[in-house]
Amino acid sequence: MNYEELARQELQAWQYKMQKDPGLLDKLSKRTQDKLNSFIPEKAHQAITLTIQKMVQAVLFGAKYTTMLPQPEAPLQWKESRLQDRILFYRNTAVAEGAVTGAGGILLGLADFPLLLTIKIKFLFDAAAIYGFDVKDYRERLYILYIFQLTFSSKGKRKETFAILQNWAAYSSNLPADPEQFNWREFQQEYRDYIDLAKMAQLLPVVGALVGAAANYKLINQLGEAAMNAYRMRIF
Repeated sequence: MNYEELARQELQAWQYKMQKDPGLLDKLSKRTQDKLNSFIPEKAHQAITLTIQKMVQAVLFGAKYTTMLPQPEAPLQWKESRLQDRILFYRNTAVAEGAVTGAGGILLGLADFPLLLTIKIKFLFDAAAIYGFDVKDYRERLYILYIFQLTFSSKGKRKETFAILQNWAAYSSNLPADPEQFNWREFQQEYRDYIDLAKMAQLLPVVGALVGAAANYKLINQLGEAAMNAYRMRIF
């Protein structure tokens, strides 16, 4: 079996996983999180949404100038070898960042949020270039956002986002010209809900370092798997 055949098999298994309906436990967890969110004042939601929107936009519309050049003609095996190198690099960076901020308790733990977000988005820029897609194109930057949302969302939202990525050619032809029309509120809510449980213990002194490092290790691995298969869908 050659490399591309193996990649296709892995892609099919991943596609099946992305389309699975949420189980009972997933639904209960989502309802609990939604209930907790309902107790948060609307002004707080708006402030968090705006903060994440501006943060992600700053990275999206700034990192494009520092990313590597696209490699559209390279063989798939070469591309994915390069991608594994980038996953290792960003994972090590995220683990170190999570350990340092986790060791500092609440104050430094809060700093983990924007730092990890920046690491993840920058990794996705590198992934796009490795697979040959030019992130100077606004649509490619939105594709990055949808990969991010696919990775860090509830299973119900994940299935919906997967359908968008699977039919990207048709979907992207109808994208709004203004990125302000992107649903930032839903984006930040899904992301926060997904990582809340994984990251909450990072705010505790001493044990926060271990929790932060382990959580960031897992989150970068998940993002790497999603990016690899999302771009395989485009290529195949």
